[in-house]
Amino acid sequence: MENAIKNRYEFVMLFDVENGNPNGDPDAGNMPRTDPETGHGIVTDVCLKRKIRNYVELVKEGEGGYNILIKSNRSLNSKFKEAYEANDLKTGQKGKSSNDVKAAQEYICANYFDVRAFGAVMSTGDDPCGVVRGPVQLNFARSIEPVFTNEITITRQAVTSDKDFENKQSEMGKKSFVSYGLYRAEGYVSAMLAQKVTGFSEDDLELLWTAIINMFENDHSAARGKMCLRKLFIFKHSSALGNAPSNLLFDKITVSRNSDSPARSFSDYTVTADKSMPEGVELIERI
Repeated sequence: MENAIKNRYEFVMLFDVENGNPNGDPDAGNMPRTDPETGHGIVTDVCLKRKIRNYVELVKEGEGGYNILIKSNRSLNSKFKEAYEANDLKTGQKGKSSNDVKAAQEYICANYFDVRAFGAVMSTGDDPCGVVRGPVQLNFARSIEPVFTNEITITRQAVTSDKDFENKQSEMGKKSFVSYGLYRAEGYVSAMLAQKVTGFSEDDLELLWTAIINMFENDHSAARGKMCLRKLFIFKHSSALGNAPSNLLFDKITVSRNSDSPARSFSDYTVTADKSMPEGVELIERI
């Protein structure tokens, strides 16, 4: 696709949480997610993508080409049907025509930023749009060190029901949080998938970096506490296929502790970037 990016990228994000729950686990009473074997904190790729989607929707609301597919405004199947109708294609055929599916898929990619970036499974309903493999992929974020999850009891000076109000003046609850945790997440941007599948462009790429840098700034809540993106390192290859293995580039970014006491701030860590890059790779530090 003509406007698609022409360079491969990898990137490393470092973000932290202070007195908050960065990603609750529904299977554990919404306690912060942790690796049960090591105690390291985990933030899923789904959680990070949601924050990126929310930022893009906030700054691009109403602008053509920047809709968000994965959100709760209406069903996915109704959006797939809309793609058929916009191209004057016959609906309700359950994907019998591969050309129609492809045309509808191209409409979705052109109009929904998150599909251009992350891809989507759109093979459901009577008007399927196939499966799109997105050029932007994220790994789970993992804390640099094990985190200690806390649960404290809180009181609320407002009783829910009239019946309970007759017998008590407050109600009790629980709040789960991590006192402090520094998390690292790694990601990939494939120029080949952008060119062959979704048309993810240079403008889309710049919006992605901006969204990552600001994804916590409009997402503050009492549950998540203080969350900040501390570092964003980008490895830009001079070619679409890439000039070095991603694992060698990720190893260029290291994080070490400054003291033996429990970490309670970003200043308790030192982040080091080895700037000696393989030929054809440029290191860009955005924050």
